[in-house]
Amino acid sequence: MDDNKPLAAAILIQTIYAAMFLLSKAAFDGGMNNFIFTFYRQAFATISLSPVTFFFKWKTAPPLTFFTFCKIFLLSFFGIAVSLNLYGVALVYTSATLAAATTNCLPVITFFVALLLRLEVLRLKSIAGIAKLAGIVLCVGGVGILAFYKGPQLKWFNNHHLFSAHNAATHAHSATAASTSSWLKGCFLMLSSNTLWGIWIVLQTFVLKSYPSKLVLTNLQCLLSSFQTFAIAIAMERDPQEWKLGWDVRLLSVAYCGVVVTAVTYCLQAWIIEKKGPVFLAMSTPFSLVITTVCSAILLGDSITLGSGLGGILLVGGLYFVLWGKSKEQKISEGLKEGGKECSMQQHKENTKLGDQNSASPIENV
Repeated sequence: MDDNKPLAAAILIQTIYAAMFLLSKAAFDGGMNNFIFTFYRQAFATISLSPVTFFFKWKTAPPLTFFTFCKIFLLSFFGIAVSLNLYGVALVYTSATLAAATTNCLPVITFFVALLLRLEVLRLKSIAGIAKLAGIVLCVGGVGILAFYKGPQLKWFNNHHLFSAHNAATHAHSATAASTSSWLKGCFLMLSSNTLWGIWIVLQTFVLKSYPSKLVLTNLQCLLSSFQTFAIAIAMERDPQEWKLGWDVRLLSVAYCGVVVTAVTYCLQAWIIEKKGPVFLAMSTPFSLVITTVCSAILLGDSITLGSGLGGILLVGGLYFVLWGKSKEQKISEGLKEGGKECSMQQHKENTKLGDQNSASPIENV
């Protein structure tokens, strides 16, 4: 039973992410400004994480230097504020299904960025290296199909928008925008958002070396990104009416994304990585694509096309190729380390034995 707990937690995380895509899209279709949405999301995340950080980690947190603070500020700006705002604009132009599909690119993008920074190695003469290269090619092909090819519509579900049934004009405008050149713009922005997110993941490893408290770092980034997204939102939208949150899908979406997505998934991800490792967590990513595709068709009235299906399959295939290659290299590396330890232990035993013989020889001669 305990062996199934990490799998159940991984599926729960992907379900939470799927609900995030759906609620965000529903809020945007309902007319909510995406820049204001991003600010409220980060504000809710800061409020939910601050008490936990203060009571459990604040006293033991390492001192924060000015140089480290500047690095965290820039990391928050590009990796969170800019990335989430690009994601919001892209979601307005596209669909929740595309957002879930391109998320499968994230491990591949992260690997590619790490490769450019020489944190990863691509050995084309090994099977693992070829698999990782094939994964990158498949992901590029999947993104290309999602962006440039739609194909026939697969009419498996009744296209009915649950959250904006009262506002058919808004949904019609969204559908029209998604069927024109705005779709290409949305795909480009979504890919840019995931690229910045991948860079943010890689650069965090450098920041964690100078500031190793993960929870305090996460809370600090949420706080800084709240100020940054507020500055962006106030520059883009100054109408006070647009900033109001009623008891509707707007409040539900920002509260859910800020509290559940940030706080709950943070704890679950840390627990899964501790129990099973990061590869196990990354392999569960396609679950959110399946859940989002079905639910967006049923609840949001999104159409499922042949292009989105093929593109999603290629993205998932690319993800698993890269993960398999990394797992293969990790096993080889661990095997070499174990072999090196055994050799050193054997050498140590032989040296000890020779030392004992040499020390015993004078006594024998006497």
